[in-house]
Amino acid sequence: MKLAVKTIEGKDAGEMTVDGTIFDANIRQDIVHQMINYQLANRRSGNAKVKQRHEIRGTGKKPHPQKGTGKARAGDKKRNIDRGGATVHGPIVRSHAIKLPKKIRQLALRSALSAKAAEGKLIILDDAKATSHKTKPMAEALSKFGFNSAVIIGGEEIDPNFARATANLPRIDVLPVQGANVYDIIRRDTLILTKEAVNGLTKKLKG
Repeated sequence: MKLAVKTIEGKDAGEMTVDGTIFDANIRQDIVHQMINYQLANRRSGNAKVKQRHEIRGTGKKPHPQKGTGKARAGDKKRNIDRGGATVHGPIVRSHAIKLPKKIRQLALRSALSAKAAEGKLIILDDAKATSHKTKPMAEALSKFGFNSAVIIGGEEIDPNFARATANLPRIDVLPVQGANVYDIIRRDTLILTKEAVNGLTKKLKG
């Protein structure tokens, strides 16, 4: 499978042969959905916390006799119906992470890459480098591609000037190849890969 290669200025830079098993694979939307749930669940901090009954500060003494007062039975003042008492079945600190097999995660990434290629929303750049850290010339260069939002995946290290030039652009994400993930690819309209990123993803998914 061959894809056109562009420069950052939008000019033609030849073609690149990509692996069809990665960029022209069967698109499994159900697997992509599972992967997005997996990523978002793992991002949750899970630090919501209320005090359980044993954590409430106070005496354990019975507040009044069991019978004869006309009041409800009470063993202490830590009950959920008491002012300052415990919360019943409230949230506790826990992990929301779920498990997903490695092969399923790889299949989801293949599906996301293939979906962008099938929609014509995959752009291959010869390199993601900038001579200036200024935002304006970078915005003008990227506007020639005609997308509303994009995720740009570079090599193992992102060029500092390129990172600074794109930092203030709205709806533009820049990731190193090791940070490529299904959620960020799907949430943006266009996927932009450098040739180094294509080789890195191919090595990762074929390994």
